[in-house]
Amino acid sequence: MNALASLIDTVFTIYIILLLASVISSWLVQFNVLNTQNQFIYSLLGFLYRITEPALRPLRRLIPPLGGIDLSPMILIIALYFIRDLIVDNLR
Repeated sequence: MNALASLIDTVFTIYIILLLASVISSWLVQFNVLNTQNQFIYSLLGFLYRITEPALRPLRRLIPPLGGIDLSPMILIIALYFIRDLIVDNLR
């Protein structure tokens, strides 16, 4: 059961890192640091969008942006940490 708990912990951690990468890349695009005309950057942003958007979309419907700030990634990260700790603690 310890191996399963470690696997679940790793999967949640990787998804949280991808979520943070998506948030940071969206900031970099907004400030014109990243050039979306570059094929590699465009592919990377598309990958991050396809991975994170299905989890963020329901939260964005419930929580409107406050003054242009999207709080849904922060709420999703908190929820993922809570679910991860709940699952992993019960398996160990």
